Amino acid sequence: MTNPIAKFDTTLGQFEAEIFVDKMPITGGNFVKLAKEGFYDGLHFHRVIPDFMNQFGCPHSKDPKSSRAGTGQSPYGSIADEHPDDVRLSNEPGTLSMANAGPNSGSSQFFINTSHNAYLDYFASGNSKHPVFGCVTSGMDIVTAINRTPTDRSDRPTTPVKVNSITVSE
Repeated sequence: MTNPIAKFDTTLGQFEAEIFVDKMPITGGNFVKLAKEGFYDGLHFHRVIPDFMNQFGCPHSKDPKSSRAGTGQSPYGSIADEHPDDVRLSNEPGTLSMANAGPNSGSSQFFINTSHNAYLDYFASGNSKHPVFGCVTSGMDIVTAINRTPTDRSDRPTTPVKVNSITVSE
């Protein structure tokens, strides 16, 4: 099985990511479904923390100044947590990981790690459990540029960074 490749066209440039539907079919499949439906097109990165991560995928971020950005989810609601015993994908730089607000609350929001955040691994000790479902395969310089964009006190980019479109090839 060949995993799909997601091509992100952003206002700062393009990058690509392999989506691990072979290892994370629920989480990866959720992303692929939303991307193919155009759900992510026109949304903005709503939370950027240097040397940590870039967060994306909230429908309220169509308006980059919305106070609700970071609180929304997909029209399908939440997905089940995916924590397989036989898969150990760590939150390393360049990996895509499901954002959540607690158990079984993942939906459309995800983040791209820009540092090794092993404490976020679902198989690590502690309460934070974020399954990795993809990895940047080209354009990490663009992901880094997004991570270096100036932000306000809420970690929102002061100059909005928009994802014009995400296309998925299989």
